[in-house]
Amino acid sequence: MNRGKLARNILVPIIGGSITGWLANRNTQKQYANLEKPSFSPPPSVFPIAWTALYGLMGYAKYRAEQHSKPSVARKVLTPYELQLGLNYIWSFLFFKWNLRGTALIEMTILFAMISLTAYEFNKVDKLAGKLLVPYLGWVSFAWMLNYSIWKLNRK
Repeated sequence: MNRGKLARNILVPIIGGSITGWLANRNTQKQYANLEKPSFSPPPSVFPIAWTALYGLMGYAKYRAEQHSKPSVARKVLTPYELQLGLNYIWSFLFFKWNLRGTALIEMTILFAMISLTAYEFNKVDKLAGKLLVPYLGWVSFAWMLNYSIWKLNRK
């Protein structure tokens, strides 16, 4: 086990997600609190806990996929991961900072497809790496419903 690489793979999404969340959500809490939300909307304190856990699983999955990939296929296996991580970060800006909730919903649909592709590619090189992304897929499915409901409830 390469502990340095493992730590880096776990910390990159956690720190990146924290920075993105801070930048995208800065000065938006009051606005979010004033939105009409569905009954299944969790309290805001749930999101950083859930995302930290999911980013950690995501990073560990990447580490495993990277370790089990032959150099000739590593780029094919890891590219969807990098793309989905970028899409993940962009969503916060679309939804919170720029108030583009319909666009955020479309982007999240693409994000879900990219996570699915990542899980598929990871599964081909390491079954556990693919399975580690299942909670992320579940959470993004829930977040999609939440995004959709907030968008629908707050359309003018």
